Amino acid sequence: MNKIAVLGTGNVGDAIGSKLIELGHSVMIGSRTSNHEKMQAFVAKHHGKANAGTFEDAASFGEIIFNCTAGVASLDALKMAGESNLDGKIIIDLANPLDFSKGMPPSLSIANTNSLGEEIQKAFPKAKVVKALNTMWCGLMINPSLIHGGDHHTFVCGNDTEAKLTVNEILQSFGWIAENIIDLGDITKARGTEMYLPLWLSIYGATNNGAFNMKIVK
Repeated sequence: MNKIAVLGTGNVGDAIGSKLIELGHSVMIGSRTSNHEKMQAFVAKHHGKANAGTFEDAASFGEIIFNCTAGVASLDALKMAGESNLDGKIIIDLANPLDFSKGMPPSLSIANTNSLGEEIQKAFPKAKVVKALNTMWCGLMINPSLIHGGDHHTFVCGNDTEAKLTVNEILQSFGWIAENIIDLGDITKARGTEMYLPLWLSIYGATNNGAFNMKIVK
């Protein structure tokens, strides 16, 4: 089992952190402040099995770091975590650069020739950034068997092969079928998975249901 930091106190951070605790990992959830209301609620509901602190506290604690912050704030959150606390560690980046400043539907603040995943890797060159799980609703991230018997696909990309293997193991512990985890290549492939979000949001709007995913049929 690992010591894992979960940065972000929204639905994604709550879902990921709760699943990791269920699997027996030591988890610290991080936020901008050490007394964030949602963070305190997360700790309380896990009855002593979770820790909480600032982004810096959590990143220092974690051997592996899940970035579950809002995409437009991810770089600031990781800077608050401290570069020295990220060096050499795997950052599993679940965030998407969705900009809600002009209302719905959101636009992508980074797209086409760049991605949030790449920006994180550039900002923290000694970290091992792996983009994963950013193409679906958080309920499916941690429980793929909710639909189609779990027989659908998810993607990883990043520059470090060993880091991606570690992420694959974590995803399989969440219930993902090994053959359904597709390695797209280096971190530039995050452009494609992030740019899928406008389509995901359109499908969600048309069906009023977030419990869907892609299955690659050959």
